[in-house]
Amino acid sequence: MKLKEFYRLLLFIILVPALSSCFQVIEELTLHNDGTGEVILTINLSQSKTKVQSVMLLDSINGYKVPSKQKIQQELNEAVAYLRKSEGISNVKSTSDFNNYIATISFSFKDVSNINNITKNILAQQKIKAPNTSSYNFNKTTKLFSRKYQPVGTAKTEYNKLKSKDKAVFNGATYTSIYRFESPVTNSSNPASNVSKSGKAVMLKSSILDLINGKINVSNQIQLSK
Repeated sequence: MKLKEFYRLLLFIILVPALSSCFQVIEELTLHNDGTGEVILTINLSQSKTKVQSVMLLDSINGYKVPSKQKIQQELNEAVAYLRKSEGISNVKSTSDFNNYIATISFSFKDVSNINNITKNILAQQKIKAPNTSSYNFNKTTKLFSRKYQPVGTAKTEYNKLKSKDKAVFNGATYTSIYRFESPVTNSSNPASNVSKSGKAVMLKSSILDLINGKINVSNQIQLSK
């Protein structure tokens, strides 16, 4: 559900080698028993905000053009506009905190399949070609929620082409997925995931470097109580 339009902001993070401290990409999905639900996508650079503030004062750094706050906000707004026109998507909202450098997009869906291809299509609006790495499905009869993740085959190759100072941006960076349900979870197939004490949420946290290097797969099949 790597989320992470708003995802252009993630691209900005990746392209700014000065950000050697942590950043977080967080995907939160709430699924109701009728198949409807909500999604919140967050990019959090607050742990690196001092460095980000310094970078934002520059026109470019290490050959990368630094986008203005206005440009980032514009592309966030374009992502919201695209989502509002997407089938099965409603209640689209966004926030951008340029003091702490945290951006979010949230929306509701009629069926979890409505969010398939969203990342790919939004990036396409920005003329960025990206593979579709995730798909979601919920069988209301069997109450099985599935998230299939296909690693990007070229990610490791492209990462290895980077200079050491460019690779440093990923040190400490994390991706977290949190899935919340109305019914208790009886099984979660991914061994890296953890079921909450309430039994109604599943969390998986990974370093982005492990995702790039294919050391972890965030696919999961979560069986809910019938």
